[in-house]
Amino acid sequence: MKSIAFTTAVLCLVYSSLSYAATTNTNAKLVKAVMPELMMLYKDLHQSPELSSVEFNTAKILAKKARALGFEVTEKVGGTGVVAVLKNGKGPTVLIRADMDALPVKEQTGLAFASKVTTTTEEGQQVYVMHACAHDTHMTSWLGTAKLLSENKKNWSGTLVMILQPAEERGRGAKDMLADGLYKRFPKPDYALAFHNSASLKAGVIGYTPGYTFANVDSVNIDVKGVGGHGAYPHTTKDPIVLGARIVGALQTLVSRELNPQDPAVVTVGSFQSGTKHNIISDQALLLLTVRSYSDETRKKLLDGIARIAKGEGIAMGLPENLLPVVTVKDEFTPATYNEPEFTKSMAELFTAELGKDRVIEVPAVMAGEDFGRYYKADKSIKSMIFWVGGVPDDKWQAAQATGAVLPSLHSPFWAPDAEKVISTATQAMNSAVLTILAK
Repeated sequence: MKSIAFTTAVLCLVYSSLSYAATTNTNAKLVKAVMPELMMLYKDLHQSPELSSVEFNTAKILAKKARALGFEVTEKVGGTGVVAVLKNGKGPTVLIRADMDALPVKEQTGLAFASKVTTTTEEGQQVYVMHACAHDTHMTSWLGTAKLLSENKKNWSGTLVMILQPAEERGRGAKDMLADGLYKRFPKPDYALAFHNSASLKAGVIGYTPGYTFANVDSVNIDVKGVGGHGAYPHTTKDPIVLGARIVGALQTLVSRELNPQDPAVVTVGSFQSGTKHNIISDQALLLLTVRSYSDETRKKLLDGIARIAKGEGIAMGLPENLLPVVTVKDEFTPATYNEPEFTKSMAELFTAELGKDRVIEVPAVMAGEDFGRYYKADKSIKSMIFWVGGVPDDKWQAAQATGAVLPSLHSPFWAPDAEKVISTATQAMNSAVLTILAK
């Protein structure tokens, strides 16, 4: 009943043209007024990126700004995470999440405010750092939304829980915040919202996907053992490279022959490591896999199938029990992200009324990972939605359409979104969504 009532309320608001047109116009003006301040923040964040789990300065800067807006702010949640709570009377609780971490990428955008930051990774490697996934636009819009809602409390009633999450790129930030009591120490949300900038949509266009929108992501190691020896005498060995190659070939049948063709899945061997010299047959090989799916059932089929195939190929080669391949599923698992369909469609209707039908489109799900899915996974009563906001600058979009030129992707050293359009669009959409959900 609650879901039906919410949908009815949204649609009534969307199609009440006179009152809603006034609200839309007001939202657009409010966003425009704060954009100069937000763009200054964006450039500061862009020039000062920090890697996963060490977002110390980023968290400190934004926590201070949220505190100044009247939020009750708690730092160091799940590591460097920030939780900002604003209670404003009775009503539902809405969680808005932005991720903070950057990537070990050397920026090549040519921007005047390009990052020149270098640091040392957890693994001890010296690297450049860049917001190559444009999480800086997410954080800037997060603050813009916080500012607009804190300054217009008379227009809504309920509770805002706005979180800054670390380590999204490592797939562990949401897990760490939940483990640190996100839903116990702070108000548990009825609704959860987030957005991600898109390198495949025109700047200012919102893309949404009801249902599964991001995939389960598993990292899997296969340790292949063998008996080494001289390359001239292969009959005295058990070649782990040959066995590894058999495993790679057989793994392809998991998707092509064991799953329903309409059930999307990916099994990719991203690395095959073995050997030191031309004429030496090694005694070991290591395969590194990324495995992607949507449903829990399909994930289990794939992981079970990988273990079965690796062991079976080892047996077929004649290896004894102690030399059979060992399959390890790594801990850094990211669950699929699921957009509650009814809620997502309602928000899409709202965004269409807010921005126009040409700027809101339904897009296919992707096989990328996004740990925002953990917030819904932890409590499936939550109405959850993450949406895309296009960032491809108009000139580059037009050129790509005309010539077929390949656009820079997320994580590219050349990815430079039209930050102003991303931030203003996301801020207007988020502000509108919260005002609707928490309408008096």
